[in-house]
Amino acid sequence: MRTSPALRRKLISVAAASAALLTAASTASAVAAQETVSQGLAVPAAQTEAAPGTPAERLIVGYQAGAAEAGSNPAAEADAAAKGRQAGEDVDFQRRLGTGAALVDLGDDLTKADVADVVAQYRADPQVAYVVPDRLNKPKADPNDTEYTKQWDLFETTAGMNVPGAWATSTGTGVTVAVIDTGYVAHTDLAANVVGGYDFIADTAVSVDGDGRDSNPADPGDHYAANECGSGVGASNSSWHGTHVAGTIAAVTNNNKGVAGIAYGAKISPVRVLGKCGGYDSDIIDAITWASGGTVSGVPANSQVAKVINMSLGGDGACTSATQSAITAAVNRGTTVVVAAGNESDNVANHSPGNCNNVISVAATNRTGAKASYSNYGSLVDISAPGGQTGTGTANGILSTLNSGTTTPATESYAYYQGTSMATPHIAGLVALVKSANPALTPAQIETAVKNNARALPGACSGGCGAGLADAARTVQAVSGSGGSTGGTTFSNTTAVPIPDNGSAIESSIAVSGRTGNAPTALQVGVDITHTYRGDLVIDLVAPDGSAYRLKAAASSDSADNVKATYSVNASGEIANGTWKLRVQDTAAQDTGKLNSWQLTF
Repeated sequence: MRTSPALRRKLISVAAASAALLTAASTASAVAAQETVSQGLAVPAAQTEAAPGTPAERLIVGYQAGAAEAGSNPAAEADAAAKGRQAGEDVDFQRRLGTGAALVDLGDDLTKADVADVVAQYRADPQVAYVVPDRLNKPKADPNDTEYTKQWDLFETTAGMNVPGAWATSTGTGVTVAVIDTGYVAHTDLAANVVGGYDFIADTAVSVDGDGRDSNPADPGDHYAANECGSGVGASNSSWHGTHVAGTIAAVTNNNKGVAGIAYGAKISPVRVLGKCGGYDSDIIDAITWASGGTVSGVPANSQVAKVINMSLGGDGACTSATQSAITAAVNRGTTVVVAAGNESDNVANHSPGNCNNVISVAATNRTGAKASYSNYGSLVDISAPGGQTGTGTANGILSTLNSGTTTPATESYAYYQGTSMATPHIAGLVALVKSANPALTPAQIETAVKNNARALPGACSGGCGAGLADAARTVQAVSGSGGSTGGTTFSNTTAVPIPDNGSAIESSIAVSGRTGNAPTALQVGVDITHTYRGDLVIDLVAPDGSAYRLKAAASSDSADNVKATYSVNASGEIANGTWKLRVQDTAAQDTGKLNSWQLTF
């Protein structure tokens, strides 16, 4: 029977008073034992919550086969009471689930720290296979934004970024994203998420707003006439580029209008550096510095310091020392810098800032998941994201907030654009989700999480498209402690094994030890294979008991090279300890390869 919160507090108070009668030695011993449990078994925040920010009221506890608690309700009830006493809480066995797991009740007034204490007690028990919160689920209705169904880049299975799956955990709350771009033109589908920014354009010929630097980042338009931006350069209407980028990141969502933003709980700080004919490095350098909390002479301190910078811009040539210095300083201040790889269908090594160090350089994919025809590529690309390709149909572009004015602002609108400029805010939005879910992560850890939790590019990419197609749900789950590969223990095999052409399967083994209970629901399997036609390959993960999990099937149409991907496997039915194998088979003639390495992250 449940004890009332008031009575429980009284009982705990009595217990605390009684504890004072213990000898100093026994008290110290008990405290030390409790600290050992707490320090040795850090509990991720996601294991204490029924929903993001809400402490769990119940836990689901699975016991090892053979444990008395696995089949006896009285034993499970006694264990719950004992665990509660050890944690200083009142824990009650409620009922047995159909799977055999026990449901235990914690009450409704515990903090996440209180829940963590109970979870730690269960996790320290070798007879417990798993303990998880009884999470609160909600109807998975799509956002009610009227144009959401056109945002294939967020949700489509083939080449979308799996964004809706992340929203139950994070919406970007508490994170500011600086959009270093053309500024911001007023839009009601974005305004509520816009905070203070700055206009860094010093040259009035570029700014076209009648003045130099000031605190107003409004976009007056960046149109120009033929030859005005160079001989042979045709005329162009105003792009409202920064507003389109900002909408992808953080358009207001569930407001019965327009589009949904990836990190719709985040804020946008518009920082204007691009005007007529572009923008200068000097202005961009100061914008990076200021946005990340650095000091710029003559500019007021930034009260809206950004933990994410989006730069959907670029030029030709190497990354200069001046630009690199600004980026490195921003990263050292804790700001993740996300940049476009560029649209020249060229190696990103030839284009800045996509070739700078300490950035997340983003290539663009189309609606089939292949590299978009215009996108830059190369070994310096870190990740790919939807950038669209309107040449195959306007609706295959990226829909976001815009303005109908051809020169100066007119009425607000929405439009499809394509480009690595559109891919980049997808990653900036994802970084905001990640930073909100786990504020302690550094830019380097965030980049690693985004790359480690990407999925294999669904389509072809020649020349290098980074770690694959970013997966928002998988990445956010990883950093919040509910799966993925940013934390936990990694076991690797780096011994290369040749893969015979159209031959027998090869196997590579990893011995896992020191784990407690079963493998996780999101066991991460990292695979690095060199192969000249990856569509020939079938890849399976084989559990210690011989159960096989298909990671990749053969696909005769997939002519791309290599498999460098991280797969997520629900292996919760498998005992973690034992010998795991990766099985790889080439199923067609003419192409060969090699398994370079693979790893398991628990």
